[in-house]
Order: sequence, then structure tokens, then C-alpha cells
Amino acid sequence: MTQPSSDFYRIKRLPPYVFAVVNEQKARDRAAGLDIIDLGMGNPDSPVAPHIVDKLRETLSQPKVDGYSVSRGIKGLRRAQAGYYQRRFGVELCPDKEVIVTIGSKEGLANLLSAITAPGDVIMVPNPSYPIHPYGSIIAGGSVWHIPNTTGPEFFEQLHRAIKHCKPKPIALIINYPCNPTAEVVDLAFYEQVVDICTMHGIWLISDIAYGEIYFGDTPPPSVLQVKGAKDIAIEFTTMSKTYSMAGWRVGFAAGNPHLVGALTRIKSYLDYGAFTPIQVAATAAINGSQQCVEDLRTLYRERRDVLVDGLHQAGWKVQSPEASMFVWAELPEAYRKVGSLAFAQALIQHAQVAVAPGIGFGEYGDSHVRIALVENKQRLRQAVRNIKQFLAMDSEEVLHGLAAKLS
Repeated sequence: MTQPSSDFYRIKRLPPYVFAVVNEQKARDRAAGLDIIDLGMGNPDSPVAPHIVDKLRETLSQPKVDGYSVSRGIKGLRRAQAGYYQRRFGVELCPDKEVIVTIGSKEGLANLLSAITAPGDVIMVPNPSYPIHPYGSIIAGGSVWHIPNTTGPEFFEQLHRAIKHCKPKPIALIINYPCNPTAEVVDLAFYEQVVDICTMHGIWLISDIAYGEIYFGDTPPPSVLQVKGAKDIAIEFTTMSKTYSMAGWRVGFAAGNPHLVGALTRIKSYLDYGAFTPIQVAATAAINGSQQCVEDLRTLYRERRDVLVDGLHQAGWKVQSPEASMFVWAELPEAYRKVGSLAFAQALIQHAQVAVAPGIGFGEYGDSHVRIALVENKQRLRQAVRNIKQFLAMDSEEVLHGLAAKLS
């Protein structure tokens, strides 16, 4: 009997999931009774604000809420998101043509790329980047042109180079600020320059501001849609996951260019019926209600950032303090730079009982760093710092030799 081929085209184009290596080691060590402090995945640990949960409970008790919802999102939620853009950025959006609700921003990004990408189309993506940015393009049948993930002149030099030399010409550029994983932020002038370039060359611009409300300075991060003419070429994704600690609720948005919103709306109409209606109603209450819970989360992440960064500095690991996001993008200690981020992350679990995300999982240009998530309380972060300090005092050659022996 001949078995059908399991060598599926799109699966072949996806590399092994690097984070799985760390996750498996973490699971083994926990099963052995070790207390692993998990700073790897950006999974918010704070509870959702009570008024949002109360609205969910209230809606659950209403009749006729268990049926299919609306693929593009209920109108009240789309209006709420348009109101958010007006208040926060001074951007006017039509809730019917320029806003769509997605089942988290990851789903929205993947489905948009599927809607607009023909086989062989090229999408420009910074490297390192959140995995759905490059691999959403690959899953859609396209190709990726990597641009170094910087915010200075090199970014624009490489962007112009890609447009000039890439055949076929790229159809879209993906940007993400505050950035996951690097935590970098940009100002409106950066967006203005990007919009000018994409407009000049007829390239769609896809912006991801999932961490736009997790910032630590006095100036909130801008939206690309604030740039004059941006809606002619740009769409922007946001999410409730980090802003309201609603990661598991899976509510996100896309807003901007009506042609891109329309393409996403059409393809989603074939794929889903939208998020559960009570969740959408509760999300509406979150956006329209008191934003004190958002400010409280900013304060929480700022305090955690300071505990972690100050502690690592005292331990001799001079990591950069982020201006936004819930991550610290930490260059590897000098003694471990030659072996890369995956080996370092494995050694950190083994000897410090601290799990972090290896930078190689975000692209080859990220292999000199690890991403540390601020998803544990301050007491646990202090414990993580103590463990890491002891680890850094060890002989790195012995550590790596022992790791190699264990993995062989």
C-alpha cells in the first residue's frame, strides 16, 4: 500500500521551531523538580481588569450570544477602535471601511499576507523580527527579503537597495515599533520617511504596533497612520493582548487603507465567523472604559524593567534598558558570543534555572542576543538575577563543555 506524500510544500519552507528546543529543556527540568523561572514567552501574567471581566459575564447571561458572530467584528467594537485612534493619534477612521477586528494580530497578519501575496511575491521584513512577519509571507507562498532591523541610516540604505535590486520588485514592507524582539522605538519622522519611500515605489506598508501602549517615557509611540497620505498605502495591526493583558482572549485589529482592509475582510469571510461575541463586547468595554488599568500595566512593566536591568548591570551583564515593550533585548555576555544565542539559552536554563528566548529564533541577525520577557513579579526577577549572577561567575569553557557533553 502506497502512502500519500507527507512532504508538504509549505511545511517544507518552515524551519524547525527554535524555541521548541528551549521549551523541551524547560519541561524536562520542571518534570525533574527544578524551579525554572520562565522569562521566555511574552505571556502576560497580570489579570484582566475587573470591569472587563464583569462585562464578559454580563454578556454571557444574555440570550442569543452563543451563535455565530461577525467575521469582521461587531460594529460597536469597530467603532470603539476608531474612537481609540481618534483620541490617541488624532487619526479619523471609518469603522465600516477602514477597521476590521481580527482574532489576535497574528491571525490578521497571516491572513492579510495570504490575501495579497501571489506565488513568488517578495515581502521586505526586518531581521530579527517577530516570526509571523517573515513566515506569514512564506506560508502565503511569497519570498522574504531581509533588511537589518535598525532605525538609522542603514535601514533606509538597505530598503533602497532591496527596491533597486530585488526581482521581482517587493510588493510590501513590514515594520514593527515598538519592536518585538528588539524593543526599539521610532518617531514620526521615521514613519514619514518610510511612507514617502513606499508611496514613491508603489509598495504596501504593513505596520504592527502590538506594544504601542507599553512605553516608559513621557512621549507615547506614534502610529504610522498619523503621517499624511499613509492611508493610501498603509495598514496597521494592534491587539488587546498586551495593552489589557487579554492575550488568551484573541482580539486584535487592522486599520488603515480600505483596499487592504477590504482584502482582509473578504478572505476572513471564508475562514472564520469572528471572535465569540461576548468577548467582543467585553473588548468594547475595555477600549471605551477607564484606561487606568493600562496605566497600571505600564507602571508594572517599568518597575520590572528597572529591577531586571539594574540587577543584571550589578551582575556584570550590561544589557540595554528598553524604552518600550515588555522585553529586554540583551546582547550575549562576551564569554558566550562565540557560541550563539541557543547554546547560551540552554546553558542559562541548566545552570541558572532561567528560561529566555534565543535571538536566533527571530532571525539570523538576532543570534547575538536573547530576549528576556518581563512576565514574572519583582521577587522572581530578583531571584532570576541572583541565579544569573552565579552563572556568570562560572567558567564559561567548562559550562559549554558540559553542555556539549549533555546534548551529545
